[in-house]
Amino acid sequence: MYCTISGFGADSALPGYDLLVQAMGGLMSITGDTEPTKVGVAVVDVLAGLHATVGILAALRHRGATGAGQHVQVDLLHSLLSGLVNQAGAYVAGGVVPVPMGNRHPSIVPYAPYPTADRPLVLAVGNDRQFGALVAALGAPELATDPRFAANPDRVTHRTELDAMLTERLACRTAADWTALLTPLGVPCGPVNDIAGAFALATGLGLAPTAELSRSDGSAVPTVTDPIGLSTTPPTHRNAPPRLGEHDAQIRAWLEGND
Repeated sequence: MYCTISGFGADSALPGYDLLVQAMGGLMSITGDTEPTKVGVAVVDVLAGLHATVGILAALRHRGATGAGQHVQVDLLHSLLSGLVNQAGAYVAGGVVPVPMGNRHPSIVPYAPYPTADRPLVLAVGNDRQFGALVAALGAPELATDPRFAANPDRVTHRTELDAMLTERLACRTAADWTALLTPLGVPCGPVNDIAGAFALATGLGLAPTAELSRSDGSAVPTVTDPIGLSTTPPTHRNAPPRLGEHDAQIRAWLEGND
């Protein structure tokens, strides 16, 4: 049994670079405001790797039941199309070709970052109850019964007017103030963190996002931990990334022994 990952399918000669797949696979056409924009990390590579892992696990399950191995094939383009989820579904089921909307959501409002007194605050208001709690906290409870905003489809239609009203009211406090006020009310919200802030958040929540691994010379190497939790066989982190050429001798010996 073995697995191969290609860029555009096993029969294509197109080079499999993440940026190229983001462009040709449609992701850049819906990211950003007007200019085609790539995601900040090689997200298609990650998606393809995760799909490959799931495929390998399924093939191992099959081999355990039948004794037969198979060839697992994954390509970056198909992985991206699958990962486009609701945007791909809108096109496949309804012929809708999505357009870039920046940080806005095509079918939920308010669901975006809004400026505050110091930095952006994300509101992810997914239902009418949450919207009612939000506008009550903002001192504008009447918006919950305003025909323009009473239900989510109405808010989507009148997005521009609502965004202006929310922006005006949110400007009077900091993102931390709003988070502290709105979270206990069941309104999903939070500040836009940088990477340092994101790791600090995970650490504060007890998720243990980092670990230090020791090299043979005693030096410590920090690394990001495995996010999968297993109750009986939790992941362990044993081997630090090797130095350049550190395992050359062992690799040569293994290759010679399996030649």
